[in-house]
Amino acid sequence: MSILSQQKYIPKLAVLYNSRSTHLNTHIATGVYCAAMAPLEPKPSISVTRSVVEPSPLGPVPAQVKTSEAPRPNDPGLKSTWAHRAWLASGCTTVLVSLAKSIEAVAGSHIWAEPILAALVGYILADLGSGVYHWAIDNYGDATTPILGAQIEAFQGHHKWPWTITRRQFANNLHALARVITFMTSSYMTQPNSRLSGCIMFSQQFHAWAHSTKSKLPKIVVGLQDLGVLVSRSQHADHHRPPYNSNYCIVSGVWNKFLDENKIFEILEMMLFFQLGLRPRSWSEPGLEWTEESSTPSS
Repeated sequence: MSILSQQKYIPKLAVLYNSRSTHLNTHIATGVYCAAMAPLEPKPSISVTRSVVEPSPLGPVPAQVKTSEAPRPNDPGLKSTWAHRAWLASGCTTVLVSLAKSIEAVAGSHIWAEPILAALVGYILADLGSGVYHWAIDNYGDATTPILGAQIEAFQGHHKWPWTITRRQFANNLHALARVITFMTSSYMTQPNSRLSGCIMFSQQFHAWAHSTKSKLPKIVVGLQDLGVLVSRSQHADHHRPPYNSNYCIVSGVWNKFLDENKIFEILEMMLFFQLGLRPRSWSEPGLEWTEESSTPSS
């Protein structure tokens, strides 16, 4: 219980007259109030939970290709079939026929500088083409993509289990590109294209050699890798390290430094994103489906 004194600031004038004198009295009314106050109860503590809302990524996140388990070294999927061998034979025949016609034309004209230059141009363009194609299927599409879905899935599996490419038999490794070369190459193509087609078709074999140990490679292959004629093992190893967005070229690797230092693929990714809304896979953190498992399963 507490006593509160309160004064009303309302002056009340009372003028009293009597017979002897006149007095001016000012009465200030004072009131006393009793206020009963309940004891203060402690206020309940209010816990504020801050919810953090993660910003949604720009554009749709590309789906990672699901790979169930590592293939065994003796997996039938790594073996060559008669269909694989037939497509490889068809691709090699197409390239050789085109090359033979080019040589025949040169022999009649006695101009040898042109075919040598043509071979060099085809070789250089093949490396660039392998890089562009490798970048595209590494970053866009998935296993359900029409036509290229199987290769996209294979390249995703290759990032998780890179050793598989060294276990694939020759025709198994090259038949997909041989099929493309068979349809695209004809005897009417110009001289650089026969060299270009040959380098592209065998690029997967150069790729496989870049994953092999030096002791298991022929000496001539090791020499060509050391000279930079074929993509080296050390250079291609950088492609299999996070963030997996460099060293895409797999014929000679001669374009890798230029493409990476000038951020050519990053510029293309930005253009595709702003024009078409396509978000490359390299912008996302690699999932388990793309993280390398270095150990090879036992057979």
